[in-house]
Amino acid sequence: MESAERLHELFMDLVRVGGMLQADAAIPGHPIPLSQAFALHELDTDTPPSQRDLAERLRLEKSSVSRMVAQMERNGLVIRERDPDNRRLYRLRLTDRGRALHAGMASSFHVHYERWVAAMTPAEREALLVGLLPFARVVRAEPAPLAHRRGRERRRQVTRSALTS
Repeated sequence: MESAERLHELFMDLVRVGGMLQADAAIPGHPIPLSQAFALHELDTDTPPSQRDLAERLRLEKSSVSRMVAQMERNGLVIRERDPDNRRLYRLRLTDRGRALHAGMASSFHVHYERWVAAMTPAEREALLVGLLPFARVVRAEPAPLAHRRGRERRRQVTRSALTS
């Protein structure tokens, strides 16, 4: 399908020009990697999510999120608190420092988005919104990305081989 190929190329170009190829590299002008920036965004809510909730929202392996949250905790951006209703569960809450960092990044990124959108015609802006909304909906409905599923499958294989040994 030609439109799928063109869309693929456009998204690849956006990732490249947006500087998103190195997810663990610091975001220019900000002291944290892209993955942590997304985590800050997801954690900036009134109801603190669990680590599992965060992994699901980010569509990342639980072990990756665990390491990321530990780093964010060491940097004073997040704290883990026991859930009062379920003592086995920890909730993740942004610290004042984490919330301020998220607000600063959101403001900085918003300036970029405003500049980019201002360079488009009203018809282009509308077409982008009309097209991206259903695209995001169908992507969200898909199972976890291949890399996410591979890690899960590797663990199953290791568990199976350990059980049969």
